[in-house]
Amino acid sequence: MTLALLGVFVMQLYYIKESYKLKSELFDQNVNTALNDVVNKVQKRNAFIQINKKGSEIQTKREKGLESQMDAIVAFKIKFKENENLRKYKQQQEIVNYVLFQDSAVMASFIAPQMITEEQYKLYTNPTSKPKDIGLDVEDIIDRKNGALLNRKVTPIIPRLKQDFQINKLPDTFRYLVFTPQDMLPRMVGFPASDPDLMTKFKIEDAKAEKKYQIELRQLYADTLGLYGDESLKLVQDVATEMNDPNIPLKKRIPSKEFLDTLIKRELLSKDITLDYNYWITPVRDKKNVIYQNVSNSAVLPIVGNVYEHSLFSNDLIRDPGMLYISFPDKNSAILENLFATMASSVALLLVLIFIFAYTIFAIIKQKKLSEMKTDFINNMTHEFKTPVATIMIASEALKDPEVASDKSRISRLAGIIYDENVRLGNHIERVLSVARLEKEKLKLDLSEVDLNDLVSAVVDSMDLQLKKKEASVTLSLMASPAIIMGDELHLSNVIYNLIDNANKYSPIAPKISISTKRTAKQLHLTVTDEGIGMTKDHMKRIFDQFYRVPTGNLHDVKGFGLGLNYVQDIVAKMGGNIKVNSEKDSGTTFEITLPFKHSN
Repeated sequence: MTLALLGVFVMQLYYIKESYKLKSELFDQNVNTALNDVVNKVQKRNAFIQINKKGSEIQTKREKGLESQMDAIVAFKIKFKENENLRKYKQQQEIVNYVLFQDSAVMASFIAPQMITEEQYKLYTNPTSKPKDIGLDVEDIIDRKNGALLNRKVTPIIPRLKQDFQINKLPDTFRYLVFTPQDMLPRMVGFPASDPDLMTKFKIEDAKAEKKYQIELRQLYADTLGLYGDESLKLVQDVATEMNDPNIPLKKRIPSKEFLDTLIKRELLSKDITLDYNYWITPVRDKKNVIYQNVSNSAVLPIVGNVYEHSLFSNDLIRDPGMLYISFPDKNSAILENLFATMASSVALLLVLIFIFAYTIFAIIKQKKLSEMKTDFINNMTHEFKTPVATIMIASEALKDPEVASDKSRISRLAGIIYDENVRLGNHIERVLSVARLEKEKLKLDLSEVDLNDLVSAVVDSMDLQLKKKEASVTLSLMASPAIIMGDELHLSNVIYNLIDNANKYSPIAPKISISTKRTAKQLHLTVTDEGIGMTKDHMKRIFDQFYRVPTGNLHDVKGFGLGLNYVQDIVAKMGGNIKVNSEKDSGTTFEITLPFKHSN
């Protein structure tokens, strides 16, 4: 059983050790994975910052260049517009000159030319309409002396028409109402507002100017787009050059402490790691030079157990790559806490096994002692029964003697002996049977009012001869008044008898026995004290056990079954009371019984 228990204990320890090892390895793996993710993101962020920085510089340069080019394009467009306006103005002047020239020709060729609108032209040329507002005014100049015609002045009568033209709203054709010099008849003449040759010239000029404008504008746009065509390659080259610059210190390549705190915490939480941690960053070549850390005392490098490390910039071959360290002070306690259920079940199983093992050993030892005590009990019982049986046998044989049979006094004395020994034998048997009934809880008490003082006096009187035989002195101090309790008189007298008998038996010479009673508010106390051999504390713990007898040393005449005190304890308990013992070796023993005034079944 011991080997099996030790084997189970060793297996449980091995199982817990392996579980702890597995949990620790899984924790290490998660931490290393989280550190690797942190380092990768730090490196990516560093590259992003460099690219973004260079990109911003190039973007600024590009914006400035584009702004300059756009200014040039806008200036070019403005200049083209100005040239176009100038060219249009000159063309309009040429059109005006043409119109004026044609108008002068009409004025010089006809009499009283009058410009008319297109509607008027349609009205005058319509055969069905006969305008009456057109005619001739003839004025003759006559000599007053002789009445001769000196001159005739002919003036056409034409309504004065108001015509207002704008240079940008010229009609297609200019119309005139004129009179011919030859016959003074009205007629319609006109000329186109624009000379076809002139218009062709204008179109050619506009086409040449537009083509020149488009060519120069495309060239400007081409120069703008091609100005930064190779900047992507240049950007990568500049970033690579700067990231390999050995003069950039490690601190400038590391993100801010706030970024590191947030990143490390987030990556650890993603691996279900919620323990408190310390981290710090140092150069590879000088590990005492702490650049960043999240502990309060920066003068002390917190290198303790459960430390994990990882190169911060593993791809840097020229510059110091830096080292990221992280430690978990509560790692072991956290893993053990995680194993609490396993450990608790293992410990509980071991405790159960140990309890069963201990109980089994205890039961075996108890059974062994019980067997020994039962053997002693049988021997004592045989001796106790043997004496009265032998006495009865001797008395019976004596009665068969004719001489004794004729002597009535001797017959009477032998009959008395036989009767006394039978009573003694019956008392032994009744004691054994009472204990058996107590064990099976079949003993029923006959409760009635009992005066404890009177009962003690009666028991002492009945034991008078037995006490005088050892010259015992009994002192009674029956102070309880009244001393009435509810109890079984027979069994209570047996209890008192057993206590006085033990005090008498376990006193070497001239026993001194004191018996006292006293009452309290709810209880009655009975005390039996002797000045006998006493007992040790080890014996005091067992005196109420069945079949147990206190060793008497040199006294060999102490008889008994080891049932008396066990019987006393059971009877007192059934009456609702309790019994206590106080003793010292060679100084005597005191038994104190406490009984209630009323007892309830």
